[in-house]
Amino acid sequence: MSMTDPISDMLTRIRNGLQARKSVVASPASKSRQRVLDVLEREGFIRGYSRLEQDGNKAELSIELKYHEGEPVIRTITRVSKPGRRVYSAVSDLPRVHNGLGISIVSTPKGVLSDAEAREGNVGGEILCTVF
Repeated sequence: MSMTDPISDMLTRIRNGLQARKSVVASPASKSRQRVLDVLEREGFIRGYSRLEQDGNKAELSIELKYHEGEPVIRTITRVSKPGRRVYSAVSDLPRVHNGLGISIVSTPKGVLSDAEAREGNVGGEILCTVF
């Protein structure tokens, strides 16, 4: 069966792993998921991730979650743009998450960037998710 929203599935796996205090969660691999994880790693919300090749031409992402003093670094992670309702924003209208403490992950013509990187590059795009 095909999945309609793979990024939302990955975000839910991360959210569930944080609630269960897991150190590592697994998710099926795709390039779009890896780009989102690259931004989360650059911004310091996860320790890192690795791509594990499985048999049968499949791959899996192993995501290392990050904790600070026993509490998860990611407090909330929510999907903004969904398959049923895409949300686009110009660079001047990019939302600030918790007054700049959190980030928005934006898919732009220059790649998947955080909201600060998108403002710096003067590009807008589709707001994939917000993280705080």
